Amino acid sequence: MYMGKSENIKPIGFFDSGVGGLSVMKKAIEFMPWEDYIYFGDSKNAPYGTKTVDEVKELTFNAAEFLIKQGVKAVVIACNTATSAAIDELRAHYKEIPIIGIEPALKPAVELSDGGKIIIMATPMTLAEKKFKKLMDRYAEEADIIPLPCAGLVELIESGVTEGDELIQFLEDKFQDIDKDTISAVVLGCTHYPFVKKAISKVLGEKAILIDGSEGTAKELRRRLGKNGILGDKGRKGQIKIYNSLKDNKVIELSYRLLE
Repeated sequence: MYMGKSENIKPIGFFDSGVGGLSVMKKAIEFMPWEDYIYFGDSKNAPYGTKTVDEVKELTFNAAEFLIKQGVKAVVIACNTATSAAIDELRAHYKEIPIIGIEPALKPAVELSDGGKIIIMATPMTLAEKKFKKLMDRYAEEADIIPLPCAGLVELIESGVTEGDELIQFLEDKFQDIDKDTISAVVLGCTHYPFVKKAISKVLGEKAILIDGSEGTAKELRRRLGKNGILGDKGRKGQIKIYNSLKDNKVIELSYRLLE
């Protein structure tokens, strides 16, 4: 579907349950610095990972509608929980606009695994969804995959905690029942988690490879924009606008800091 020249200059919309999706938008900006970006973080309702599927669907549709009213040419659901709960219905409803989601990057983890365990850190809802179970089943025979629900980690990151003793203790507690020497890869199955990569590496050691889905999502976004003929003009520097449902300057300041 070729959408025409006027679409090229429109911004790309990103959405997450809070500040986590900025890790995905940051990767997209690396790949396409000439594009304009609008980000909507729903920190007022974070975390999504402990809500019901219907609640997440309603919040996700509200966010998508907000971005579409801003005149975006594509929507990226930069939230694993929202993707697993609502992406199919969103695409069915908004047929005229590319909608890109994100899922745990299990495939590259399996390919890089040297026979050790693969840990999937994610929210309880992401791990409970049928979409995730299908993903697990696809690779179950190829690797020893262990889901690790991390309720509480999103809240820490939303409050600006991306390093320090409180975070290290939280992670130590999460991994206490797993032999760290047997871990070959950790899949960061929530877009908030890349912001605490250093802390995770500190707890697990350098041997464990940390993998997230932001690069794959950014590549798919670029591919879809190219296919639809709506890539922006590469001879310019794009602009960024950030909105948040909290309407609090602190979360906006945190958002811009996380993009640095």
